[in-house]
Amino acid sequence: MSTTVPHAPAVARSRKVRRAAVSGFFGSALEYYDFLIYGSAAALVFGRIFFPDAGSTGTLLSIGTFGVACVARPFGAVLWGHLGDKLGRRLALVLTIGLMGVATFAIGLLPSYASIGVTAPVLLVLLRLVQGLSAGGESPGSTSLTVEHAPDDRRAYYTGFSMSGMQLGMALGSLVFLPLAALPEQQLLTWGWRLPFLLSGVLTLVAYLLRRKLEEPEVFTGMRERAPLPFVTLLREHGVATLRVAVCSTINVVGTIFTIFALAYATGTGAVSRPVMLAVVSLGNLGAVVLAPVAGRLSDRIGRKPVFVLGALGSSLSLFVLFGAIDTRNTPLVFAAGLVGMSVLYTMPVVVGAAWYPEQFPARVRYTGMAVGLMLGLLASGFAPALAQALGQGKSTWYPTVWICVGVAVVASLAALTGPETYRTPTERLGGR
Repeated sequence: MSTTVPHAPAVARSRKVRRAAVSGFFGSALEYYDFLIYGSAAALVFGRIFFPDAGSTGTLLSIGTFGVACVARPFGAVLWGHLGDKLGRRLALVLTIGLMGVATFAIGLLPSYASIGVTAPVLLVLLRLVQGLSAGGESPGSTSLTVEHAPDDRRAYYTGFSMSGMQLGMALGSLVFLPLAALPEQQLLTWGWRLPFLLSGVLTLVAYLLRRKLEEPEVFTGMRERAPLPFVTLLREHGVATLRVAVCSTINVVGTIFTIFALAYATGTGAVSRPVMLAVVSLGNLGAVVLAPVAGRLSDRIGRKPVFVLGALGSSLSLFVLFGAIDTRNTPLVFAAGLVGMSVLYTMPVVVGAAWYPEQFPARVRYTGMAVGLMLGLLASGFAPALAQALGQGKSTWYPTVWICVGVAVVASLAALTGPETYRTPTERLGGR
């Protein structure tokens, strides 16, 4: 018996970090399943269901509602960050997952414009705002919690599982539309599109049950004092770090262009069929499920900066190949560009950011700092598909959009290079305090 006692703390810590990682996996899966099914529905059917009087601009209005959630996210970041840094990570995470699940499920029950008129799109926008409010604290909280539970030399590896959940959610969000795409259009527009939203209830229940069993990290419970107003403390003492995280997280623009605009562009021009593009998005995200922990482990070994920069620049440049292949109807190349660009290259900065962003703040404002910085950056990615759609819908009109993505990647990389390299810093010393 005496030989097991010294190992008890290590076993307990391992259990806590595994639970945090699994909880983050399912929470992120729900968040990005919701993200993808809404984006896919906005690109494919919402224009005709909720904006039929808009004619050819219905799709643009529909995709525009996708970005509405990103307006609410920064407000959610302040709210959940305050609760998480003051009352505990667990409480904030339980509340965010419940609110997000209810809003997504409710979208699946909404009447159409034909049934209740303008009230239908108004309710859609309101529920989308609720989704954004809850998402403002979901991934920032789960990754902050995982970072605080993880061993010093495996923080990115364990947060990589949260990112695996994110990619799985996006893959499921695409896959669930594959059989629906084969439905007769009338059935798709009446009841078919609702099924993915109603199925989100299963992920919500699993994530909620896991969240209830989470334990607070010692670095949080052992704080000598907590910031009275975490957001004010963040701006006063960590404004530069918050700005850096915001700029770095704009790299998510690349992901939304791939998952939302590429789908709308390919099907809108008729260059690639809807089932094929849904399959490309699904496979790209499924590959990332496997590779996310690998990318995290790599950054645990060689550092956050090199992995982030290589992935940011590489993934943005891969969009030239993807859209070029769409224009030439080269289906094998479309699949290859999706797999390499998203499964490998885009996964790198996203996984690194999940660990690196919270590492730049001390525990007393970590949740708030991660949430506010990330959500400000995501504002750009939320409206990127609508901007891309507005730039044109004809063949080869994707060039301005992809060049914007390259510019975003360059700026994000430069911001990353100004930050501290934290992969060897003990958890209790993160944030310089």
